[in-house]
Amino acid sequence: MNIFSYHQASDAASAITLKQAGPTTKYLGGGTNLVDLMRETVEEPETLIDVTHLASSIEQCADGSLIIGAGVKNTALAAHGAVRTQFPVLSRAILTGASAQIRNVATVGGNILQRTRCRYFYDNAAHCNKREPLSGCDAVKGFNRYHAILGASESCVATHPSDMCVAMVALDAVVHLHGPAGKRSLPLRDLHRLPGDTPEIETTLHPDELITSVEIPALPFAKKSTYRKVRDRASYAFALVSVAAALDLDGDGNVNDVRLALGGVAHKPWRAMRAEAHLKGQKADAEHFQAAAEAELAEAVGLRDNAFKIELTKRTIVAVLEELKGEKA
Repeated sequence: MNIFSYHQASDAASAITLKQAGPTTKYLGGGTNLVDLMRETVEEPETLIDVTHLASSIEQCADGSLIIGAGVKNTALAAHGAVRTQFPVLSRAILTGASAQIRNVATVGGNILQRTRCRYFYDNAAHCNKREPLSGCDAVKGFNRYHAILGASESCVATHPSDMCVAMVALDAVVHLHGPAGKRSLPLRDLHRLPGDTPEIETTLHPDELITSVEIPALPFAKKSTYRKVRDRASYAFALVSVAAALDLDGDGNVNDVRLALGGVAHKPWRAMRAEAHLKGQKADAEHFQAAAEAELAEAVGLRDNAFKIELTKRTIVAVLEELKGEKA
C-alpha cells in the first residue's frame, strides 16, 4: 500500500473542495472496498477524504418515503424499523451481504460505489480493461462462473457485487448528489453504466460529485417484498444470481403492479423492466411468471462457465414471485 494523506471533511462543500485538490484523491466511506483495492495496489490515491460522518441519519417522511444518509451504516439501515416493515426487501438484501463485522462498518454511499469483485480486476498480472483500458479482458475466455449474462460486452463481463443496490433499484431509489456544479438527483438505476467499450467508466457521476443521500419513495405494496440470493455457500459469498421483488395483486389474483431487479447478472444492478411489463395485468400464476422470466432473459448470453445462470435466473424469478403470491396481503 502506498503512502497517502488523510482528511476528515466537516461538510459536503469542504469534502468537494478537498477532492478537487488532486486527480487521484478519493472519498472514503467505510473503506471495506477501497482499502482492499489500495492493499492490492489496484487503487493508489494520494489523498483520502473521509465523508463517513457527513450524513448518517435516516429520516422517515410523512408520505412514507425514506431519506437515507450516505454515511448510514449497512447494519443500521437493515435494522431500522421502517425499513423492516415497509421495505423488507431492502433489509433482507443487506443482511445477505458480507459479514456482520463488515456491515457494521460499510456505508450506504460506499456500498453503492463499490467496484467489481472480478478476480481479473484484482489481479495486476491479468489483462483487465476496467483496471487498464484497452489491455483486454481475460475473464472472457478465463474462469467466468460469476460473470455477466446481461448487458456485457467484449470489453468487460464483470458484475456489480452489491446486494443492497439490487433492492434499491427495485424500489425506484433516487440518489441525491452534491458536486462542484451544485446539487442534483437521479434514479439509482441510471447511476451505474453498462461496460460498452469503456468499462473503466463505471458510473454517470460528474467529476468530484459526492453521494449525500438516497431516497426510497413511498411504495405501499413494498410491504409484500423479498430478496433471494443464490450463492455457492450460505454466508459471505457474492451472488451467482439474486432477485429483489415486490408484488401487488388485485382481488381476482391479477398483477396490479410489480417490481423486479436482478443481481449477479450484469455490470450494474439490473431492473427487469421487460418482465415487469409482461406481468402487469396478467394472472399471477406459474405460466405468466415463467413467460415474464423468459422475456427478461431473452437476450442473455452465457460464457463457458456461467451459461447455467440463464436458467437459474429464470427459475429464481419464478420462485420468488410464487413466494410473494402465497404471502398474505
